[in-house]
Amino acid sequence: MNFLKAEWRKLAIINYEINPDILTPYLPEGTELDFYKGKCYVSVVGFMFLNTRLLGLPIPFHRNFEEVNLRFYVRKKENGIWKRGVVFIKEIVPKPALSFVANSIYKENYHTMPMKNLIHEKEDELLIRYSWKDKSWHSLQITAENKALPMEADSEFEFITEHYWGFTKNENKTSAYEVCHPKWEYYRVKDYNLNIHFGKIYGKDFGCLNDQEPLSVMLAEGSEIQVKTNKYMS
Repeated sequence: MNFLKAEWRKLAIINYEINPDILTPYLPEGTELDFYKGKCYVSVVGFMFLNTRLLGLPIPFHRNFEEVNLRFYVRKKENGIWKRGVVFIKEIVPKPALSFVANSIYKENYHTMPMKNLIHEKEDELLIRYSWKDKSWHSLQITAENKALPMEADSEFEFITEHYWGFTKNENKTSAYEVCHPKWEYYRVKDYNLNIHFGKIYGKDFGCLNDQEPLSVMLAEGSEIQVKTNKYMS
């Protein structure tokens, strides 16, 4: 059953290489890390949730909002088929009700913080900024060409965006939910600016990212998406 329908738009994606040993304690049972060209990735992703509907119904004051998350990439073999998905370290949204629903139903790690966004579009340029506040403001900003391009096969962008499952730890079981959407187009990034204290926001395991340059910076257009209800896989 489709639990949630929405649009995910203007996904700003900041990718880092990380030591796989750091992620091992966060792996849900039965999953393994998914690598791209021998590298283990972790990504900060900011985007707009638009026209959100739960069980087909719009929720007043909760239809359009920002989300920023930190995630890594895994796969799980089921009936001889690899299911490629993501595991979230933390997901930040601006409204407590969103965190309550996601944490209760999907057993995710949602947190509520003040958030804001800036999406400025000119004829030939896009400016995207997502900000969130812990004790101070953090932000990620991307400037890109304003022309959406088709996904290239076997590209890094395809690897990052073509993970269609969410896997979560739930005691000794692994729960999973499927996210359905078409292939996304991307914008060519011209510049970016980050103001993120990874240790403060995501814990000491990820403080090492403060001293690293990103492997890549991406901006995806996104699309309509559907999230199906979760199920236990192990």
